[in-house]
Amino acid sequence: MSPSAELAVIGGSGLYTLLDGATEHMVQTPYGAPSDAVTIADVGGRTVAFLPRHGRDHRHPAHRIPYRANLWALRSLGVRQVLAPCAVGGLRPEFGPGTFVVPDQLVDRTSGRVQTYYEQGAVHLSFADPYCPLGRRTLLAAATGRGVDAHDGGTMVVVEGPRFSTRAESRWYTAIGGAVINMTGHPEAVLARELALCYSAVALVTDLDAGVEKGHGVTQEEVFRVFGENTERLRGLLLDAIAALPAERDCPCPHSLDGMKLPFELP
Repeated sequence: MSPSAELAVIGGSGLYTLLDGATEHMVQTPYGAPSDAVTIADVGGRTVAFLPRHGRDHRHPAHRIPYRANLWALRSLGVRQVLAPCAVGGLRPEFGPGTFVVPDQLVDRTSGRVQTYYEQGAVHLSFADPYCPLGRRTLLAAATGRGVDAHDGGTMVVVEGPRFSTRAESRWYTAIGGAVINMTGHPEAVLARELALCYSAVALVTDLDAGVEKGHGVTQEEVFRVFGENTERLRGLLLDAIAALPAERDCPCPHSLDGMKLPFELP
């Protein structure tokens, strides 16, 4: 019998290594292989797929992640709802290390990344609100239930990487309304929308970005350390959100492609 899952988490290996009864599956797509094998497990009565965004050995830098393969693989397994934890830098002093943010907006500052499945025909999707409102509410409620102070809303600026921002860039991102900054939130969010998936991000702030804090700039060591220190808090929040996320998608996401003529059939 073919493997299947109803929802997915795209994140780091520390978020799912303690799950019992998990099975791994290699999935091939028209866009190549995803970042790694997909792990499927039962979580609170829900069948959940877990995919390490960078690969379990962190082999894929942010600008080389096979985003199209990742989202296509998940949909082909039956996934229709995606929770996307990520590490971010804070662009405001109040968003210091350890803060959780459930963003409601996104600014794309990447370059050179393939960010669509639709390279033929006229397929123009609404992306005014890039995140699923149902998923956002569920994540915020799960945070409250865990006693985690998660900020409701904020704009996530996504940069190309792999370098961090200059101080001038960081200050500019703040000036245009950015709340947090990372390297992986796009095109992941728009590809999910192009597949009519619900996609909701939860961001863990690991550092203050270079334009916010004087002194040393952001370091990879600092980012990895703070993320590791908060993995259990993030994992608990996600597991509660998985259990609470309604199976019926009462949100606009399933209707993203309504009335459009697609150049191929979706899996």
